[in-house]
Amino acid sequence: MKDDQTLSFDDFDEAVNPRPETCDFDRVVDAALSRRGFLGGVLAMGSFATLGGSLIPTAARAVSDRFAFQAIPTSTADAVTVPAGYKAEVMVRWGDPMWSDAPEFDHATRGSAASQERAFGDNTDGQDIFQHEGHTLLVVNNEYTNRDILWGNNPDAKPASDDDIAKGMMAHGVSVIEISNDGGAWAMVKDSPFNRRITPQTEMSLTGPAAGHDLMKTQADPTGTTSKGTWNNCGNGMTPWGTYLACEENFNGYFSAEDEAHEVSSELQRYGISSRDWGYGWAKIDDRFDVAKNPNEPNRAGYIVEIDPTDPTSTPRKLTALGRFKHENAEAVVNNDGRIVVYMGDDERGEFMYRFVSAGVYAPGADTNALLEDGTLSVAKFHEDGTGEWLELTPDTTGMSSQAEICIHTRQAGSAVGATTMDRPEWITANPNKAEVYCALTNNKNRGLKPNKGGDETPVGGPNPREANKYGQIVRWWPNGEDHAAAGFTWDLYVLAGNPTVHDDANAGSENLTKDNMFNSPDGIKFDSNGLLWIQTDGKYSNEGDFAGQGNNQMLAGDPVTGEIRRFLVGPNECEVTGLSWSPDRRTMFVGIQHPGEDGNSHWPEGGNAVPRSAIIAVTREDGGLVG
Repeated sequence: MKDDQTLSFDDFDEAVNPRPETCDFDRVVDAALSRRGFLGGVLAMGSFATLGGSLIPTAARAVSDRFAFQAIPTSTADAVTVPAGYKAEVMVRWGDPMWSDAPEFDHATRGSAASQERAFGDNTDGQDIFQHEGHTLLVVNNEYTNRDILWGNNPDAKPASDDDIAKGMMAHGVSVIEISNDGGAWAMVKDSPFNRRITPQTEMSLTGPAAGHDLMKTQADPTGTTSKGTWNNCGNGMTPWGTYLACEENFNGYFSAEDEAHEVSSELQRYGISSRDWGYGWAKIDDRFDVAKNPNEPNRAGYIVEIDPTDPTSTPRKLTALGRFKHENAEAVVNNDGRIVVYMGDDERGEFMYRFVSAGVYAPGADTNALLEDGTLSVAKFHEDGTGEWLELTPDTTGMSSQAEICIHTRQAGSAVGATTMDRPEWITANPNKAEVYCALTNNKNRGLKPNKGGDETPVGGPNPREANKYGQIVRWWPNGEDHAAAGFTWDLYVLAGNPTVHDDANAGSENLTKDNMFNSPDGIKFDSNGLLWIQTDGKYSNEGDFAGQGNNQMLAGDPVTGEIRRFLVGPNECEVTGLSWSPDRRTMFVGIQHPGEDGNSHWPEGGNAVPRSAIIAVTREDGGLVG
């Protein structure tokens, strides 16, 4: 087994809790082995339901060019690359102090727990902009830390003290900062009354069906209604009433037991909990992360957290009604009947895609707390004929004892109703101009080869058409009757990522993918107000073999009408491009650059021998025009 610090999150989980090597399949889609057969057979579902627009009517393809930039080539430079006429400037970095009483980032020591608690967090991910009484607020997830970098000042790049462990803990969570553009460039407003760090030690409330359930009770919280902290927040969402949704993803890697022979329950194993963590060592300084001492504590993580960025004294709320799994993001939509619909993906190989529909309706100015506490949770089932349905997760449909149990053991509920196992559902985004939703399926090396962690088969077919999928794809669907709460939908694939310079089969990708715009592992996706789809990648950057010519991770823009995709930005070495928002006037695009130099080959953004630091960059047009 490789050293824990060199394994990906999913690979570590599989090494600790290995899946069976093989499972039986009723069928395999032979057409997936042929690029042309796949495109023509699996996805020919109607005039508009086709892959990448290859069968979209000529009139639709004749729509004038909606891109305000010329595509750029791939890059392997340790820099951010944008099109001619644009510029990218670093606005805020990991370790930048948010208050005047905090020291500047120390490249020699990487700071302390005390300094990190008052500084911008590490590894930026999901983000959004909020306007409040003339102030511009940016809320950013700080997903995790790169241990080799965080503790890189130590001889073995491991924690040398309890303070080292606590420093890593304080780098997680969420950063809320005020930003301004008073001097011609965007910057953080130090000492703003809105600045706030939300960390794994922040007090939170538990809401919804699971609050107060026996599985949520601990020695520290015998009521099961309060919780401490949030961590490993990946993507995000925004509610119509102006709150931020942080999404807890790989929460499992922070729990361990002093006795590595300790066996956790099968329910916890489904979520990747074991006696070993990923090397963060939190259980050494906080007993709640020791699963032998506190076996219910993991049940209190893996939720969507609602945060009010306009009130630094507010208590964040964990929304158990939206289910517990490895949340990627949360796309909230106001349905045509006023109900709130939230689409969510569970980012693990072979896991599911979910939808929550509120029981109540949204009325501006009215109390909104109950909207994300009471409703119907469903899971997606895709059919080969281009249709699909949402399967409700209730005690009757799942055979589980209560809605609270469903909200705690949501993966088991999805398995019970026969949901479609997906190729790692990442971000979901809804078209602002029509009832149309997209989900990035980033990759799945186990597709067709191994079941998921719950033993559900992962057959090749439908929205997951390739065995051992190394490139990923983006699926989209249209709810029946343009009703996001409808039980049924139709679907197709917008793009099949791949490498047409290496392959001539399905791994070459769909027809709207060429040598000039190819990419792998779509992850973050988000629509702008004009209806362009922005695609961010978190994939292989080896630039060789199956990934030859694809360079560093990147961001592209796609036109849903024509299927055209253009590359807009390429990140520095070994980074992920993730998180996207716009200034209120749409003249600046804020983009997250996560984990540059995760393998030791970057000094971005400061260069020289500086420690690589995740950051938010501000992208603008040199002529001052709109961006997106």
